[in-house]
Amino acid sequence: MPVRTMAGEQKLHIVMFPWLAFGHMIPFLELAKLIARKGHRVSFVSTPRNIDRLPKIPPDLEPLINFVKLPLPNLPNLPENAEATIDVPYNMVPYLKKAYDDLQQPMTRFLQTSDPDWILYDFAPYWLPPLAAKLGITCAFFSIFTAAVLSFFMPTSDPLMDAQDDRKEPEHFTVPPNWVPFPSKLAFRYFEIMRIFDSVTPNDSSVSDMYRFAESIRGCDVLAVRSCTQFEPEWFQLLEEIHRKPVIPVGLLLPTAYDGEDDNKDDTWRAIKLWLDKQGKGSVVYVAFGSEAKPSQEELTELALGLELSGVRFFWVLRKRRGSADTELIELPDGFEERTRDRGVVCTSWAPQLKILSHDSVGGFLTHSGWSSVVEATQFERALILLPFLADQGLNTRILEEKKMGYAIPRNERDGSFTRDSVAESLRLVMVEEEGKIYRDKAKEMRGLFGDRDRQDRYLDNFLGYLQAHKRLHKAPEANGIEKS
Repeated sequence: MPVRTMAGEQKLHIVMFPWLAFGHMIPFLELAKLIARKGHRVSFVSTPRNIDRLPKIPPDLEPLINFVKLPLPNLPNLPENAEATIDVPYNMVPYLKKAYDDLQQPMTRFLQTSDPDWILYDFAPYWLPPLAAKLGITCAFFSIFTAAVLSFFMPTSDPLMDAQDDRKEPEHFTVPPNWVPFPSKLAFRYFEIMRIFDSVTPNDSSVSDMYRFAESIRGCDVLAVRSCTQFEPEWFQLLEEIHRKPVIPVGLLLPTAYDGEDDNKDDTWRAIKLWLDKQGKGSVVYVAFGSEAKPSQEELTELALGLELSGVRFFWVLRKRRGSADTELIELPDGFEERTRDRGVVCTSWAPQLKILSHDSVGGFLTHSGWSSVVEATQFERALILLPFLADQGLNTRILEEKKMGYAIPRNERDGSFTRDSVAESLRLVMVEEEGKIYRDKAKEMRGLFGDRDRQDRYLDNFLGYLQAHKRLHKAPEANGIEKS
């Protein structure tokens, strides 16, 4: 697809600065590619190792996307070469945030010399909006989360709105917020909020995620959301009422596969495709939980034995550890792979998720409910079986359940435990049984929205039109006073 330019059209230079998680960097990169395809320049800022691990971009976009490598400061509690959340166990992520905050000075130097029109940033760099204001650069908070998830957390600069949020205990997050004026079941289950409650309150990074969100949104000129109004119109309206600033959907950012990968990855896909080609249409459930979630040993055992009990064909991408510092290695039950060899594959290395989901033999997706994974699967009308672990995944699960887009595996409300029987029954329900046809039919229906690239392209055009119309025409006077340290 050629880069699109229009004669006389004002072209932008946009800096993008995602959080150090591939679940964040990849949507930022997808947006960068779409922006570049419209002829605008993008400076994509991250750390050296992260940039080297990102998917390759098409050659025709290389002149328009500049990857800026800022070395991550060494901290005593971070393992060597740990530059992303996949490199460390969950309890070390706060130290990664501290190192990320130490990128403030090199980021300042880069912005002083690169003259961008806009900065698109993530939730984590709460220190960036004041810096952008001093430099006279307009900035957008780019949310990889849905409008519903942002509305649930409601960090705002309005004291009257803030006063409504008196949630201090985990139980307060297990019911819909009192500022939601329409019927909704959007809330965490107790075990879901307990797994992330340390990020809602101050932690070892010295700054809570809630504070990061609040300050990042407080200082932005516009809120950009990876979603679309057809999917959640009432939540977009509420988000504007909460923050009293423009809230613009950028679309779902449908991922685009680029085949210019190295030979090793090509060989991996060929082997996977060979197996998938031998399976019946819609007979395989793809199992994957993203780059963040790692089941406990007990959860892994029940998952495996549930897959075995279900009788459903499966392709499972399994991460056994989070980085070299993760000492809690998880293992499959003895004999599991041998017993299921005739109908299932367990892959413990890299696998091309988009290509797997697009294969005709895949009919369902057992997923953690990460928004990127949901978007990828729904554009190919894959039925969803839901098993959330962290972050916004529980809230996404409620949204998908409300819309009948997915079925959540039953779990204990307090500790999140589940049984092999509940796994097997859920898989058979969604993949095979007549009672689960509602989920398979809904997947087909939602493909009309999630798979409509022309509609999503119009969202992007509208967003870029806003950026072109509202960039600051002159640098702020304070910019001259910043020391170039």
